[in-house]
Amino acid sequence: MLRAGYGPELCQVYSEVRRDTLMECLAVLGVDKMSLEEVQRVEWGVLDGKMKKWIQALRVVVQGLLAEERRICGQILAADADAEEECFTEAAKGCVLQLLNFGDAIAIGKRSSEKLFRILGMYEALAELLPELEALFSGDARDFIKEEAEGILVRLGDAVRGTVAEFANAIRGETSRRSLPGGEIHPLTRYVMNYVRLLADYSRWLNHLLDGCETELENGGDNADMTPLGHCLLILITHLLDKIEDKAKLYDDEALQNIFLMNNLWYVVQKIKDSELKSLLGDNWIRKRRGQIRRYSTGYLRSSWTRVLACLRDDGLPQTTGSSSALKAALKERFKSFNLAYEELYRTQTAWKVVDPQLREELKISISEKVLPAYRSFVGRFRGQLEGGRNFAKYIKYNPEDVENQVSDFFEGKKLNA
Repeated sequence: MLRAGYGPELCQVYSEVRRDTLMECLAVLGVDKMSLEEVQRVEWGVLDGKMKKWIQALRVVVQGLLAEERRICGQILAADADAEEECFTEAAKGCVLQLLNFGDAIAIGKRSSEKLFRILGMYEALAELLPELEALFSGDARDFIKEEAEGILVRLGDAVRGTVAEFANAIRGETSRRSLPGGEIHPLTRYVMNYVRLLADYSRWLNHLLDGCETELENGGDNADMTPLGHCLLILITHLLDKIEDKAKLYDDEALQNIFLMNNLWYVVQKIKDSELKSLLGDNWIRKRRGQIRRYSTGYLRSSWTRVLACLRDDGLPQTTGSSSALKAALKERFKSFNLAYEELYRTQTAWKVVDPQLREELKISISEKVLPAYRSFVGRFRGQLEGGRNFAKYIKYNPEDVENQVSDFFEGKKLNA
C-alpha cells in the first residue's frame, strides 16, 4: 500500500486502530481520563487508588505497551521510516498525554500530608522512566514529550516541598488540649514519627528535591555534613518535641509531666535508632536525647519522692537524750506523714505507664535505691521507740520489704480498686 501511494490512508487507519487499542489498555490498567476539576472532587480513598494504579500503569505503558507498539510499527512500516515514526507518534501520544495530564492534575492540586507518599511515588516512577519514554519518540514529538514530562516533574517536586513545609506547620499548629491518662505516648508522636520514617524511605529523591531549601523550612541543625533530608527530618522532629513539651504542661503533676516527656522522647529515639533515620540524624543526636531522657527520670524522682524522703530525715526530731514522749509524738507524725505520702504515690503511680520495659525497670530500681535505704535506716533506728505501744501497726504500716515489693507495681498502668 505504501508503494501504491496509499501511505497517508494507511497511517491514518493504523494510527486510529492502535490508538484506540492503547487507550483501551490504559482503561484496563485503571487510568481514566479525568479533568483537573474531577481530580479535585475525588475522595482521598478513591484518589489514592488511582494514584497507585497510575504508578503501575506508567511502567507497564512505557516498558511494555509502547515498547511493543514501537516494535510492531517497525515491522509493518519498515519500508518507510517517516511513516513508521508518524504512525507510532499518532498511535501513542494520546495514551502518553492522558498519563501526563493526570500527573499534572495531581501536581497542581490541593496539597495534604496524606498525599505526599503517593506523589513521591509518582515522581520516582516518572523520573526513572522518562529516559525510556523519550527514547521511544524522535524529533518534535520527543522534544514535546520531554518538555511536558519535565514540567510535570518540576511541579510534582514543588508539591513535595510544599507538602513537607505544610506538614511542619501542621505539627507546630496542632492545638489539641487532651492529656493522656498515665502519661503515655501521644498520638501526635506516633503519627509524626511513622510519617518521618516513611520519608526516610525516599531519601534518594528527597535529598534531590530538598537540596537548597533548608531556609524555606528553617535551618534545623548545626551539622554541616547532614544531608538535605536529614536537615528536614531534624526540623520535623524538633517541632514535634517542642509540641510535646507544650503538651506536658497539660498535666498538673510535675512528676507525671516528666513521665510523659520520658515516654514520648523514648519513642522518638527508638524509632530513629531502629531505622534508616539513625544514619540521617547521627549517633550524636541520639546520645543527646538519651541524656535528656535521664534528666526527665531525675526530674521525676525529685518531684515525686522529695516529700516522702523528707519524712525520713532526722531534721526536726527531738534529741534522743530529751523527752521520750516528745520523740515518740514526733515519730508518730513522721510515720503518719510517710504513710500518707507513700500511699498517695502508690495509688496514683501504679496507674501511670512507662511504656518501655527496660526504662520502666530502670526507674523502679532508681526508686528502690533512693527510698529503701532511707526507709530501712529510719525504721531500724526508731522502731524501738514505738514498738509495744498502742496502735504500733498504725504508724509503722510497712516493713522495708513491703515497700520493696510494692515498688514493682509502679508504672504498670494498673487501675486499682477504690
